[in-house]
Amino acid sequence: MNFVDRRKFIGLMSAGIAAGNTIPALASEGAPNTLSFTSKPRNPQRPPNVIYMICDDLGYGDLGSYGSMMPTPNLDRMAADGLRLTHYNSAHPICSASRAALLTGRYGHRSNTRGAFGPNSPTGTSLDETLLSNLFHDAGYSTKAIGKWHLGDKPEYLPTNRGFDSYYGVPYSDDMYPLPLIRDTKILEKDTDRTKLTPRYTEEAVRYIEERDDKPFFLYLAFSYPHDPARASERFRGKTPFGEFGDAVAEIDWSAGEVISAVERKGLSEDTLICFSSDHGPWYQGSPGLLRGRKASTFEGGFRVPFLAKWPGVIPPCSVVHQWYSSLDILPSLVSLCGLKLPQKPLDGVDISDLLRGNTTHTRDHRAQLYFSAMGNRGMDLHCIRKGKWKLRVAQNIEGEMYINDRTTGARSSAWLRHPELYDLEIDPAESYDVSKLHPEIIADLSNDLQELMKTFPAPVMQEFAKLQQRKGDITTPPGASPRPDGEVNPLWSWEPPDRR
Repeated sequence: MNFVDRRKFIGLMSAGIAAGNTIPALASEGAPNTLSFTSKPRNPQRPPNVIYMICDDLGYGDLGSYGSMMPTPNLDRMAADGLRLTHYNSAHPICSASRAALLTGRYGHRSNTRGAFGPNSPTGTSLDETLLSNLFHDAGYSTKAIGKWHLGDKPEYLPTNRGFDSYYGVPYSDDMYPLPLIRDTKILEKDTDRTKLTPRYTEEAVRYIEERDDKPFFLYLAFSYPHDPARASERFRGKTPFGEFGDAVAEIDWSAGEVISAVERKGLSEDTLICFSSDHGPWYQGSPGLLRGRKASTFEGGFRVPFLAKWPGVIPPCSVVHQWYSSLDILPSLVSLCGLKLPQKPLDGVDISDLLRGNTTHTRDHRAQLYFSAMGNRGMDLHCIRKGKWKLRVAQNIEGEMYINDRTTGARSSAWLRHPELYDLEIDPAESYDVSKLHPEIIADLSNDLQELMKTFPAPVMQEFAKLQQRKGDITTPPGASPRPDGEVNPLWSWEPPDRR
């Protein structure tokens, strides 16, 4: 993982924007808007507008500013104009749980959201949870949700019953059928044309921004792509050399550019914080940026995602920050930044609003982050805990990680590792070298944190955690491997490390 420093980043941005011009098909449709706009001076007494754009399955390495060769000129320019985080993690590697964590500041396991809700799900994210949209709405903001929701499709779970004034989008992922297009709670199309989703979302977002008055607003724009099967409209189909996935990302890049341009035309740039990220790592296609693992896995490729933020006059241009942050931090940070009221339930994230106010030397506190598995045992198993650069793996799926044995993955749940594995993510982001023998004190510290944190979860989660610790893997399992169940006979061809016999 070759992280880009400030000087190299400026050069990369210049090269990336220039490279975008080498694809004529995108020159008029996807290139940054070159018109000049004049923003009104920032009114320090006025709370800022917030636009949060989130992709579905966009990988850590899928943007130009993160090393990709895919054409993303608008997002690269956004990175050059503002903040880029190199160590930003989702709170979960699957759709619904990651979005619930973002919008509540709490692990999805606290809100009945442990994986991905399907069509006609009897439940959704717990109705007694306070969402970020509730906080904005209660503070007098205009609130709008556009795009993929995925926190429950029954009327009481839809956005207009969760703090949003209005909603336009689809209730779950693009690979689920049928996929209704909904306005507020009314179904407009029973099974919508999936190729038109990104341009429709864009048109709705731009219109919403253009119709704003002096009232501050919160816009949550959740793209349906590049989730598999990735799709783009006819306008972008075949426009990149990266197939359907690349075309979908190029259209998202165009959409982000249209949203930013709408803010500029309205003269709201200096009053608007714009964020862009992904819900978790990529599925079968897409780049985890040389990290190990993908969506649904508890390796870094499933959790670490891009994060960009732009706020002219507040966030310095070309800011690159290597501190460790989490999507759990977004709610407490926006509460502080926008003068909202904290929810009553305790939060798992921390306030990093100083970073979003332009303090790029900000250091997050050392609160640990948990990695729950998405596969097997109804998404109840915990695999890892990370604090700063250290990541401790205590359990692993018995049947292997997703993409190895996809259709059987997790069928036998997870096993507790007899020998926990420790990785230094600062020098080993690919989790290739177990250094547990070198740092017994780190293992003891993280193990203690893990046990204490798990005591704060609902009873069913704690009960499954207790069962997991009794479901031990074989002592001969080497680091990084899926454990054989305890007591299973070793194959004749296997080699057992002498210190594990």
